[in-house]
Amino acid sequence: MTKLKTLAALLAASVTLGNTALAADTELNLYTARHYQTDEALYSNFTARTGIKINRIEGKEEELLERIRNEGKNSPADVFITVDAARLAAADQYGIFADVDSPALKAAIPAHLHTNRWFAFSTRARVIVYNKLDVKADQVRNYEDLAKPELKGKVCTRSGNHPYNLSLGSALIQHIGAAKTEEWARGLVANFARAPKGGDTDQIKAVGAGECGVALVNSYYLARMFKSTKPEDQKAVERIGVVWPNQSSFGAHINISGGGMLKTAPHKEAAVKFLEYLASPEAQDYFANGNNEWPVVAGVKVSNRGLDAMGKNFKTDTLPVGKLADTVIEAQKIYDRAGFR
Repeated sequence: MTKLKTLAALLAASVTLGNTALAADTELNLYTARHYQTDEALYSNFTARTGIKINRIEGKEEELLERIRNEGKNSPADVFITVDAARLAAADQYGIFADVDSPALKAAIPAHLHTNRWFAFSTRARVIVYNKLDVKADQVRNYEDLAKPELKGKVCTRSGNHPYNLSLGSALIQHIGAAKTEEWARGLVANFARAPKGGDTDQIKAVGAGECGVALVNSYYLARMFKSTKPEDQKAVERIGVVWPNQSSFGAHINISGGGMLKTAPHKEAAVKFLEYLASPEAQDYFANGNNEWPVVAGVKVSNRGLDAMGKNFKTDTLPVGKLADTVIEAQKIYDRAGFR
């Protein structure tokens, strides 16, 4: 507990130095592919703490990266934020990120959730939901179970081209090998109840409606539905169960939101302060309770009934998130061969 208090004090101190910043660091240019209205509180709280104004440009990840590359050394961007570890690792391979020398960040964020250049600030898990009238939990304890013949005609998921599924495939390659991952992908496709379509919320509703027996979804969509007051959402979640996959092996696959400072950042002091702020107890609490994600910093209390509804004791994969990009192209090729599109 003393260590946590010391760490919290260190992080808090790191984001209250705005009054000593140079004049050039009274603003921060943020390029972000996170599109959550609830993030407004993060930005306004940072400005209130430090006096540093945030100038924000939002867009799709590919568009923002293309803009950064076109702007070159004259880019005004200080920090780039997006969702999905493989996307962040790919951005890093373009050479846009600078090393961040921040003892506070590296002490706060577990080693498997950061590199020297980019950092995870929240996590979400790829979980399995099932229709309680159609499928038993013991039938879907692992991702690999979704390819078993007894689930033929019961599996729903979004497109195999989506980064959430590509990152899962990338992780499976590293855990069980490419050959077994391809066998899994072919079995998954053979079990589809319908062609992949829609987002994760659509998969949850389809399982609740009995259109599908089981689906792969990201946890924060599920938490959002557990908290919903809409009668149709409440009816859907009453009919589904949730499984944390692979608890007896490598754990549930997780993905992240994260970011890093650009090499060409004109406001480097402000950039580091902002990244450190995102790892502060205040911001971490917000990720959990404002946007239904899990904090990456230990000791942050989560008070979110949507997350609580999925259970609190579960094992997550500790594969370093920076490694997901190593096999994501191979995952795409496997999915293409299997017909998972």
